[in-house]
Amino acid sequence: MKKISAWFRIILLSIIIHSASASDSDPLQDYCVPRPDLSPIFLACKNSSLVTVEDFVFSGIKSAGDSKKTGFSSIPVTAAVFPGLNTLGVSFVRADFEVGGVNVPHYHPRATEVAFVVEGKIYSGFVDSKNRVFAKVLEKGDVMVFPRGLLHFQMNVGNSRASIIGSFNSQNPGLVKIPSAVFGSGIMEGVLEKGFGLNAKELSKLRKKFSS
Repeated sequence: MKKISAWFRIILLSIIIHSASASDSDPLQDYCVPRPDLSPIFLACKNSSLVTVEDFVFSGIKSAGDSKKTGFSSIPVTAAVFPGLNTLGVSFVRADFEVGGVNVPHYHPRATEVAFVVEGKIYSGFVDSKNRVFAKVLEKGDVMVFPRGLLHFQMNVGNSRASIIGSFNSQNPGLVKIPSAVFGSGIMEGVLEKGFGLNAKELSKLRKKFSS
C-alpha cells in the first residue's frame, strides 16, 4: 500500500509540474524589455530608466510581406522583433494571401491562435484529435480560434488579395508546418514510404520540394 501511495505521489507531482509549465509564466514585474547586448537572453531586462515608449510600439506590419513567389507570406511579431512583448505571454502575426494562396496545414505547440480577417475571403479551419474538420469561409471582420496544438490551415478563396492578423497567448508559440516537418526533415525513407504509400521517386520529389 505504501508503495502504491508513493507512486501516486510521484504521478501527481509530475502532473502538477506539467500543468505549471504548460503555458507562459505570469510576469513578476510591469515589463521586462530585453537588454539588446544580451539578446536573445530575454530574461535579462533593461534598467527601467533606459526603457522608452519606442520599446512598446511596433510598425513592422504596416505593409504586407512578399507573397508573389508562393502566394502566401507571414510576418511573425514576437519579442525578438518587438521587445515590449517580452514576458507578457502574447505575440501575433500578419499573414497575406494572393488569390489561391495557402497557409499550409500547421500547428503551434505552445499557443492557441485567434485569427481576424482584415480583408478578403479565407477558407479556414482546424482538425481535432478525432479527425473532425471544423472549417468554413470567413469574410472581412470574422474571427476564428484554433485551439493550441491542433492542426489548422487557411486558403484565399476570393477574387482578390486577403489578409489576416493572428494573435497568440504565448510570446513564443512555435510553428510546425506539416509538409516541411514530414518531408523536409530527416525521417527515415522507409517510414515515409510505408506511412504514406509512396514510392522512392515520389518521396524524393517531395523531399526536394519541402527541404529547407
